[in-house]
Formats: sequence, structure tokens, C-alpha cells
Amino acid sequence: MDSNPAVVTERERIPNGLVSAWLDIRTSRFWMVAIALFLRVGWILAGHTYKFKSAENNFGFGWEMGRIGASIASGHGFSNPFGAQTGPTAWESPLYPYLIAGVFQIFGIYSRASAFVLLAINSLFSALTCIPIFLIGRRMFSEKVGVGAAWTWALLPYVMFWCTRWVWETSFSAFLMAVIFWLTLTMEERDGLKPWLWFGLLWGVAAVDSTVLLSFLPASGLWAWYHRAERGKPSFAGVTLASLIFIACISPWIARNYQTFGKFIFIRDNFGAELRLGNGPGADGTWMQYLHPTQDVYAMRQYTAMGELSYVALRKRQAVDYIRADYARFAVLCLKRFIYFWAGPPRLAKTWWLAQVKNSLFLASSVLMFWGLGRALRKHIPGAWLLFWLILLYPVIFYFVFPGPRYRHPIEPEMTILGVYLLTEAGKKNATG
Repeated sequence: MDSNPAVVTERERIPNGLVSAWLDIRTSRFWMVAIALFLRVGWILAGHTYKFKSAENNFGFGWEMGRIGASIASGHGFSNPFGAQTGPTAWESPLYPYLIAGVFQIFGIYSRASAFVLLAINSLFSALTCIPIFLIGRRMFSEKVGVGAAWTWALLPYVMFWCTRWVWETSFSAFLMAVIFWLTLTMEERDGLKPWLWFGLLWGVAAVDSTVLLSFLPASGLWAWYHRAERGKPSFAGVTLASLIFIACISPWIARNYQTFGKFIFIRDNFGAELRLGNGPGADGTWMQYLHPTQDVYAMRQYTAMGELSYVALRKRQAVDYIRADYARFAVLCLKRFIYFWAGPPRLAKTWWLAQVKNSLFLASSVLMFWGLGRALRKHIPGAWLLFWLILLYPVIFYFVFPGPRYRHPIEPEMTILGVYLLTEAGKKNATG
């Protein structure tokens, strides 16, 4: 028997069986995940998104990560990010390429079966993200916000795009960041060392999944420590344990990089190359794709002849020289990248209006998020400042390098919560007005 009088009253008023069923499943995390996963896998099958084009020797199937996964699966180790036999690499973080390699070894390198399995795994992580979204929304705002945000994530076609078409770590990163955010929010009320164990482990996994996520680590750790201190709870032993676990997670890969390249490399080594792809002659705030080794024959020859570390160092020097030559110009580029990150970069489309519609919707979600965040801060919602630090810190690297719609996805669960919160508050005003 349901103990919530409001729900009971609503059920008595609405005899419709389908509506009654909805009242039963609307807060069910199982149904959120199940329906979200059904829709995503259904999209993969109906849209044949597992049929990647074989052009450029299947490069569109996972791009650099797919190439590295194929290299591992074929016995050449973590190497050859662009297809040619160029040797060991640290161009990408290791977690997802090894997942690709495991699937390739079972279902075949660049096979359609492998594509389906990898997209289905992405879809599972995307569907599971409904759970931390619901928990965060309910804890910070209300059950209505948690339910609305979780179902928005489950049903929104835009969210499904990344997990059903991209063999990349994007959907897993969004899930991981949402879980970390939820754990950080609740650290103040948890006792013992177990929460700190999970804290260190999750951040360790985040590091070997996508180093960009680590931009939120300082704020996350300081938030947990500060709010525990306010309650008089000790954190020194927990922080020490979490730090040791984090170090244990990343040390094997750092050791591998040192053994392979003869110098310290923190997970990845390609930052200098990425910096050059956003800063140099012709820079306009977007990704200068034509300079990438996969698109530029001369760049590929340089990479092959010089080796990865020397090539990245060269590209970094070129970018830094360009930046130092005119800091005002660089500031303008950073401003453009800020706008493109939140409003969407210029798009190429067969019809101009379609590109405008896509960017308008992209911008609308950012506006709702910023508006919702501002309202949450003004109303002193617990956890609002943690959202502020996430929104502030995570995108910074892209303002200096280059933005892309995919790069925003790891923080879109939190953006969804803020957008739904704002709409819920607007609904309250209309109801009372």
C-alpha cells in the first residue's frame, strides 16, 4: 500500500490504467534504465548505426581509439593511432581502447558485430546515467526534478546520438562524472573509509578514461573535505586512502609510458598537438581538422619520421609561438571558443536553416542550464556551488584548444538537472500566478 497521500489521491482521481501504471513506474530506477536502454538499442538496430563506412580503412569506426584497439587486438600493443605502423603511443587514455580491443578479439576487428556490441555498451552506460541524475535531482531540488531530469535523459534523442553513433568514451564519461558528482554530494553524511575507497577508485578510473575529467577533481575533493569538516567528521585517513587508490590506478600506465618513452608522461602526451589544431595561422576558434595527421599527408610524414613525442613537442612550440605573438588575438579566439562550447560551433549542413535549428537547440540547453544554476545559487540550494565549480572548471581546457558538441556531453547530465529545475520553478510560478 502506498503511504504517500498525494499519490493515493491522484490515483483515486485518475482511473485510467495506463496513467496508474505510470504513477507506479515514474520513480522506478529499473524502468528508467530499461526504457532508456530499449530506445537506444532500438535506434542502433532501426537506424543501422552499427554499419560504419569502410572508407579510409574504417577510420570512422572509433577513429584513433579504434586504431589503437585494432592494434592491440592484432598483437601490436598500444600503438599505431593513425593506422600506419608508427609504434607505441600515448595519444589516448588507455581504458576505452582496451575495451575496444577486448570486443575486437571476441567479435572481430572492425566487424559489424563488434560495432553493435560497442554501441550497446555505450548505450548501457548512457541508460545507467538516469540513476545518478535522479538521485542528484531529488537530493538537491525535489523528487519532481529528479524524475523529470532522469526521464528527459532517458527519452531525449540528442542524448541518444552519442551512444548510438560514436565508438568513443563519451557516454561512459558522462555516467562516470554523474556518479562522482553524486558521491561528492553525499560524502558529508557517510562514515568510515569505504566511501573514500570509492572516491579514489572512481577518480582513478576517470583518469585512465579521460584526463579532461580531472579538472573537477580539486573542487570535488575540497568540497567533500570542507562539508565533512563542518559536521565535525574526520577526513585525513579517508583522503590518504583515496589518494593511494587513485595513485594505484594510474601508476601502471605512467610506468608503462616511462618505460616506453623514457620520460614521465601523465596518461596522455598529445596536448601540444591539440593546442596547435586550435591555434595557428588560419585559426578561427574551431578545430583545424586539415592539420591533423589523418588529414594532412605532410603532418603524417612528420609524425612518422620524428616520432610521437618530438612531433607533439614541435606542434606545441608552433602553437605557443603563435599565442605569444599576439595575446589579444589569442584572447579573442578563447572568447570565440567559449561561445562555441556553449552555443555550438559553426555547422556544415545541406540546408542552412537545419544548422541554425541545431545550434539554437544546443544554445537553448545552455541558457536553461545557466539560468537554472543562477537561480539555484540565489536560493542557496545545497550543492549549487558544487555545480558551479563543475560548470566553471570542466570546459576550461576547450577554451584554449578547440570546442566540439561532443566535448560538452560529460557534463550534460548535470545540465539536464538544472534545466528541468528551472522549468519546474517556472511551472510553480504559473500555477500560483
